[in-house]
Amino acid sequence: MQDVKSLTDVGDFGSFGRYEEVPIAHMEPEMKEAYDYTMQLRGIVPGPHKIWVANAALYQTIVPVGAHYQKKSTLTNAEIEIVTVLTNARWHSAYGTYEHEKIAEKIGHIPAKIIERLIAGLPAKFSDARQQVVYELACALVQPRIVPVGLYTLAKEAIGDAGIVDVAVLIGWFTMVCMTLNAYDVPANAAGLNQ
Repeated sequence: MQDVKSLTDVGDFGSFGRYEEVPIAHMEPEMKEAYDYTMQLRGIVPGPHKIWVANAALYQTIVPVGAHYQKKSTLTNAEIEIVTVLTNARWHSAYGTYEHEKIAEKIGHIPAKIIERLIAGLPAKFSDARQQVVYELACALVQPRIVPVGLYTLAKEAIGDAGIVDVAVLIGWFTMVCMTLNAYDVPANAAGLNQ
């Protein structure tokens, strides 16, 4: 019979979920370059970036996509957070959902009750017509469902082709974020190394 301690041993966990972060002083040059790249772009190395530095070549390709949504997106902060919360919830990302539940309220200025509905998969109504269209488009895409002609027409009128592309790629981006966090079983309150 197996003892209870062996069932609760967290030895397979690192500093950020299952990932064992490398302290800056011990990083290989390629990893340190990737780390520094994000520090230059964002001022911090957040969530999945802590893991992505393990693949420095891929890192240089994927990080600029995330940076786009901080500085160049056609979507507002609220619209970005609507899409992000829906995607994190769809993929059951504990860390991503936890982080963006707070971010959606503080930076997106979305009321907590609406955020809770997005996470729970309950219908939500936005007073801003554009936010409502972004919500409906993102819901159709993360379900996954086909975007009907009427919804496509509303989206095209409200956010244009650039906005539709922003929504679609943001869902893809955060799907990648969620898959990384889920692969490493990163819990909701993970902090990682303080570096």
